[in-house]
Amino acid sequence: MNNEDKQAAIKAISNETRFKILCWLREPETNFGAQVMHAEFPSGVCVGSIQEKSGLTQSVISSYLTSMQKAGLLESRRFGQWTYYRRNEKGIDSLLNELNANLKGKD
Repeated sequence: MNNEDKQAAIKAISNETRFKILCWLREPETNFGAQVMHAEFPSGVCVGSIQEKSGLTQSVISSYLTSMQKAGLLESRRFGQWTYYRRNEKGIDSLLNELNANLKGKD
């Protein structure tokens, strides 16, 4: 993970709502219910469900989700008019490993 990617990921989770979304998506069935997920995209949650839980407008949530996806923290898939998001565990692990190495002085 290069420095620019790391900074984008940190910036993405520095916002309280974006951080909450990442946490909610860790356990999507608990936080959103099984009915809002798509069978072809396991653990994916519809934007509308995320928006409803957050209480923010869909345009704000969409921009948050896009920034988190660009930062490598989320994956998305579109089915018809609906877009579903889930955590990108590899991207999250990469960020955590980079932060751990940097904080311990092991660039």
